[in-house]
Amino acid sequence: MTETDILAAYLETRATEARRDMPEDIFLLVSRITPLVNVDLLVQDARLGTLLTWRDDEFYGAGWHIPGGIIRFKETAAERVRAVAQCELGATVSFDPTPIYVAETIHPAREARGHFVSLLYRCALSSPLSAGLKHNGGPPARGAWKWHATCPADLLPVHRIYERFLREQEPRNTAR
Repeated sequence: MTETDILAAYLETRATEARRDMPEDIFLLVSRITPLVNVDLLVQDARLGTLLTWRDDEFYGAGWHIPGGIIRFKETAAERVRAVAQCELGATVSFDPTPIYVAETIHPAREARGHFVSLLYRCALSSPLSAGLKHNGGPPARGAWKWHATCPADLLPVHRIYERFLREQEPRNTAR
């Protein structure tokens, strides 16, 4: 048996667990050898603006971002949209099954998590947001949500690709 065979056999034993809840080491390995496909949820309200969540991690730093998540093996994009809504917002959403925008992002200097294909879905809340995750002022906690009437200055740089969608919700001068 070659080293490659041994490594492949080891990875295959981990694959069963990885299909349910991928261990971080396997996830990072996969992200170094293939693009990741993720969904992002554009939730907007004509009065409140765009719903964003606070992120703070080693890959992207701290800032507001559009809620999203990476599609798991044999999971549909629709299933991931619903899972992200529940996990990041504590809510359910309705959404158009066709993405409104597709973006490819490559981070040339990054090996792990360096290549993404992102599918942006326009969503509408179909249940209340989790009150326990609401940002109520002060420094945001990881995972907190907040409505933004305009594009925030501290939007994560990786989500600047969506700036035009956030600007579409900025208040317009309606004085007559």
